[in-house]
This record gives sequence, structure tokens and C-alpha cells, in this order.
Amino acid sequence: MPNLQWQKSSFSGGSGSGECVELAAISAGGVVLLRESDDADTILAARPDACRALLAQIKRGRLGSLSPRR
Repeated sequence: MPNLQWQKSSFSGGSGSGECVELAAISAGGVVLLRESDDADTILAARPDACRALLAQIKRGRLGSLSPRR
């Protein structure tokens, strides 16, 4: 994978907890990558339109609690 420039979400908390969502874009193919900073090896890849739809649902509060099951 190329050297990616990850950008922290402006909605992530600034409390120093280290938990935030980060995004990176790969120009070839227009893929958007998402990861959570405390699990940086797990990366979700999505097309820009799918990423926009996911973010729109999150902003509307339609996904409920999305805590991971471990």
C-alpha cells in the first residue's frame, strides 16, 4: 500500500483518549480508506459514494450504537 496521508475526523474527540476516525484517499480508483486510530491495522475501503452514504446515515443518527463485539 502506498504511503498514505491519514486525516483525523473533525468530529473525533480531543480528550486525548486516542480514539478517533481517520480517513485517507487513494487517487487511483477513487477509493476512500477509513480506520479507527486505536485499531490502525483494520482498514475499511469504500467508493466515495458509499462513504458519503455511510457518513450521511451516521450524521442522521440512524445507525444506533455501533460498538464492536469482541
